[in-house]
Amino acid sequence: MDMSPLALGFLGSLVAGLMTALGALPVLAGRTPGRPFRDMSLGFAAGVMLAASFFSLIIPALDAAEQTYGAGAIPAAITCASILLGMGAVAWLNGALPHEHFRTGREGPEADALRRVWLFIFAITIHNVPEGLAVGVGFGAGGLEGGMPLAIGIGLQNAPEGLAVAVALLGEGYGRGRAFAIAALTGMVEPLGGALGAGVISLAEPLLPWGLAFAAGAMLFVISHEIIPETHRSGHQNKATLGLSIGLVLMLFLDVWLG
Repeated sequence: MDMSPLALGFLGSLVAGLMTALGALPVLAGRTPGRPFRDMSLGFAAGVMLAASFFSLIIPALDAAEQTYGAGAIPAAITCASILLGMGAVAWLNGALPHEHFRTGREGPEADALRRVWLFIFAITIHNVPEGLAVGVGFGAGGLEGGMPLAIGIGLQNAPEGLAVAVALLGEGYGRGRAFAIAALTGMVEPLGGALGAGVISLAEPLLPWGLAFAAGAMLFVISHEIIPETHRSGHQNKATLGLSIGLVLMLFLDVWLG
């Protein structure tokens, strides 16, 4: 395709972000899957992100660093440092961005429920940024071939997240249309991350291993800090683990087949 890496990164992450809206569509039709299915779907999302982190980001980061520095400790050190930087950046965002405006207007027992659902929605929005960043870095580093597996994988895992957000809002009394709209909007931050990742990598090639591993670290933090705890909160660990297993092997297959 005769498109710049920046355009590919933006469009690829936009399509992936729109999958959030697709996943939320069942709430408009009046069909809301039960919690076991939703936890299995989020487990699937975690498996896709886990595989994408290693096979589409960390391993290419090591390969890119070895091309510059040769085999040895330096490529490994660069990759490890970048992973930790990515995890630390999302941890900082998680703690630094204000949540107070989601906590007002309720008192008593319902206040805690409102806080949980909005913090969950806000966490989904925050971690959509590194997902978009990962897609953008993939396109910036390897063009269509490098970004396509990530865009497909991230898009697949966005669908259950959109459903989870919409159902959580329904449970708090939001109308179906409003719940769908809010869920869809959580995915619209991904094109911003996609454009940033593709732009930085395409303009500064020496940053390639750093950018790939940084994006992986950001996603790994989200998996550990947000998605897996959420899937285990209601006692559906077995279904969540089944979903994770399916997501991981599917993303591995896509990466080998398309990459």
